Amino acid sequence: MRGLNDGGASPSTDPAASSSYGSLAILQNYPLISAFAAFAIAQLIKFFTSWYKEKRWDAKQLIGSGGMPSSHSATVTALAVSIGFQDGFGGSIFATSMILACVVMYDAFGVRLHAGRQAEVLNQIVYDLPAEHPLADSRPLQELLGHTPPQVIAGAILGAVTASIAHLIGKL
Repeated sequence: MRGLNDGGASPSTDPAASSSYGSLAILQNYPLISAFAAFAIAQLIKFFTSWYKEKRWDAKQLIGSGGMPSSHSATVTALAVSIGFQDGFGGSIFATSMILACVVMYDAFGVRLHAGRQAEVLNQIVYDLPAEHPLADSRPLQELLGHTPPQVIAGAILGAVTASIAHLIGKL
């Protein structure tokens, strides 16, 4: 298949060109970059707010789940909004990414939040067991799994702002 203007093969149809084009194209993939940027910003916010509150550095905050803002919400919202800017808000790709974002955010403050609360209760039960009980020395379950609705909303706002700023930068 020939390109429209140059008479040659387009990067998407020429196998030799597509491998080199693909490695460069990922660096220009605006939705992917927006999503990664929103995730990184959210995790950095958690890292620095943890330091501010506890006066100690906690590297787990850079990759851990839970906390303010939700990096899951920031990531999927940035992805959906940037797809909307790039391909239009009326298309099926935007609709798919928006549904994905809603499912992830619902899971973050629904299922995962309640799983974390159950872990708290189970940890307390194990803590209260007598020392001779076989489960008394078991490792505690991870409690900070999900998010509160304000954490999810803050993440979604962060994601939308990140995608919008990236869109404006891309227009320069």
